[in-house]
Amino acid sequence: MKKQILFAAAFLFAGLLSQAQGVRLNGYTSYVFDDKVDSKYDNTNYYSGTIKGGFFWGAGIEFSPRKFYGVELAYLRQDSHLPDFAYYDAGPKTSNLKFASNWIMLGGIRYFPSQNARVEPYVGAQLGMALINTDNPRNGRSSNFTKFAWGFRGGTNIWLTDAVGLKLQLQLLSAVQALGGGFYLGTGGSGVGLSTYSTLLQFNIGGGLTFKLGAHGTARPAATTPR
Repeated sequence: MKKQILFAAAFLFAGLLSQAQGVRLNGYTSYVFDDKVDSKYDNTNYYSGTIKGGFFWGAGIEFSPRKFYGVELAYLRQDSHLPDFAYYDAGPKTSNLKFASNWIMLGGIRYFPSQNARVEPYVGAQLGMALINTDNPRNGRSSNFTKFAWGFRGGTNIWLTDAVGLKLQLQLLSAVQALGGGFYLGTGGSGVGLSTYSTLLQFNIGGGLTFKLGAHGTARPAATTPR
């Protein structure tokens, strides 16, 4: 089912891309902040830890269906860990849990005109999926799972040339009910573990580079020659 969803999204994006007024390639680098995750059912069914912040990177391809609007398909990733991750598995335990998140997001972007033609503010919303991997080196258990994800972002492109720009951006990504006990976090415990979940929230600040390929729907007007 997941493969069918990805195929359908890729097919739709390819069809829209063929009708685009212009195409951009975007590269992202940013810092993602710590995110605390925890859940407790009782004294023998619980977990608590903090996903450490760090380097967050990715890339996207964007097209402009009309002036001041863009649609982007993006891939984003973080590799991190949860130090001193506390959980119950036949007694209280702690572990340095390894963590990786992969985000596949399709989003819309709204650009705003400004008095400076080389400054291009924007906001946008995203929907997609988060593919999350956890490894517990203490008991050798690992888990891979996929969750529905959404995001919001805002920023500014500063065009250094007509085709190359510097991207400054704030972004919030969330995987709804992403982290559960037992299977999801590889903690063990009785049965499949907790039935409660902790939503994953990743706030990042940074930017990257953006590259125009061909004509673009938000192109600046040509300069006039003084008489």
